[in-house]
Amino acid sequence: MHATLPLMEISDFPAINRRRLEVLQVNLGYKCNQTCVHCHVNAGPTRTEMMGRETVFEVVAFLKAAGIRMLDITGGAPELNPHFRILVTAARALDVHVIDRCNLTIIEQPGQEYLPQFLHDHEVEVIASLPCYLEDNVDRQRGKGVFEASIRCLRTLNRFGYGQPGSGLTLNLVYNPQGPALPPAQAQLEEDYRRHLGERYGVGFNQLYVLTNMPIQRFGSMLISKGQFEHYMDVLKNAYQPQNLESVMCRNQLSVDWRGYVYDCDFNQMLNLPLSWKARPRTHLRDLIGADLTHNPIVVKDHCYGCTAGQGSSCGGALA
Repeated sequence: MHATLPLMEISDFPAINRRRLEVLQVNLGYKCNQTCVHCHVNAGPTRTEMMGRETVFEVVAFLKAAGIRMLDITGGAPELNPHFRILVTAARALDVHVIDRCNLTIIEQPGQEYLPQFLHDHEVEVIASLPCYLEDNVDRQRGKGVFEASIRCLRTLNRFGYGQPGSGLTLNLVYNPQGPALPPAQAQLEEDYRRHLGERYGVGFNQLYVLTNMPIQRFGSMLISKGQFEHYMDVLKNAYQPQNLESVMCRNQLSVDWRGYVYDCDFNQMLNLPLSWKARPRTHLRDLIGADLTHNPIVVKDHCYGCTAGQGSSCGGALA
């Protein structure tokens, strides 16, 4: 695995500061049942990092103390964490809106048969990875047979009401480019997804989010191996749009790793760039109870151009 941070240490990305904290994004672990080419987490079946029960309850304590109204749960495949259901149930008891970043095929894994019912019963928003609406492209990026399995799982979620009009159960999909290029316009691609998935497979969903591939971890290493890293960084920098700085997710979101340490965003977590707070080398979530992060400087490097290039990119899709 090639390290990309040394190639981005000298950065001219503009300084930005945090605003009021609104979203807590928690990574429950890096274990996943898939190994995707574009994965910025380098997740996979052999990863062993997993958030423990004590840290899960520290997350719940922070949600309550800070008055956070949105919990964004990610991984790996977060559902593989044995405490996933405990966290979701506790957060919903606090009336916190919960998002599950789901790779879809996890639903067919042993022990996950009741996951759709659980998500339905707790009104969890599902943001599901489907990097293309074409089978060949998905299987090339995620593994043979993944597209077919994903369609089955989407149909299952639809049967539970997800993505269906009037159900109140949100199912959003996520697109990633196949290679070192910016994603197409989100609105037009959403129409293509909706038409193709609806007409061919009878699948419905709410929104499509297009995300820019970040030049870090597995995707960044692949770029280096193919001699494309500098080219991709030029693509991102040349497409930089300063107005996107107003809406980048690190302004109002905090990222928590499986040990409970905090970062400005999930990408900084993967680069091991901790939150800058009171000159500490690393800050744990429990140390931030009662703290106000408003105006705190955000740690930036050249990978931040990935969030501000073109139409912009965030966990909620395009910014423009």
